[in-house]
Amino acid sequence: MDRIYAIGDIHGRLDLLDRAIEAIRRDVEDSGPAALTVTLGDYIDRGPDSFGVIDRLAANPFPTPYVALKGNHEAMLERFLIQPGIAEDWRHFGCIEMLHSYGVPVADMIRGRHYEAAAQALSKALPATHRDFLDNLPTSHAAGRYFFCHAGIRPGVALARQRDDDLMWIRDEFLSSAEDFGGVVVHGHTPVPEPDVKANRINIDTGAFATGLLTCIALERDGHRFLKL
Repeated sequence: MDRIYAIGDIHGRLDLLDRAIEAIRRDVEDSGPAALTVTLGDYIDRGPDSFGVIDRLAANPFPTPYVALKGNHEAMLERFLIQPGIAEDWRHFGCIEMLHSYGVPVADMIRGRHYEAAAQALSKALPATHRDFLDNLPTSHAAGRYFFCHAGIRPGVALARQRDDDLMWIRDEFLSSAEDFGGVVVHGHTPVPEPDVKANRINIDTGAFATGLLTCIALERDGHRFLKL
């Protein structure tokens, strides 16, 4: 297996994403060409610049082929455009910051009203390149002995038969399982103080929006290492 880079939950931190991009560029210069870069979803919400993150990722800023996966926050954005009422929950999980970054007025959203107007404004504010990027995010990617997804997998279910909801939302059943999943699952979704490396999974969500620590891992034939951002 050639080297694969994976980046954890970005959540609107364009500053940290740019540092990860540069770290991968330096590593490719030092270590040679790599097969792939994978981002694990949750590009939006919470942090200050969801627009900038999507704009950057939509153009593939990496010196490798690139796969962007869908996280639960991207799934919520998709639902919001169709069912604005979900904002009653979503507004407590960082969508205010996302809407603001797209230039959508947020005063009414903060007060819990006029969700349909906000959804219409966001739909108009989304550039075609952003919409195309968001519309075409897969929920998983398999490469060599690694299986990449946002949240995790349902134990006891073959990797090829996993449901999108589990791939984007699951927590406890997956995190507490010690079973052999048939591949090492590389995921985010559940913030940890430092990368959590188990025999069957690797969690690289280090809560970047709050901690300022975005994790990028390099997966290689003889193991893994973490890039310094």
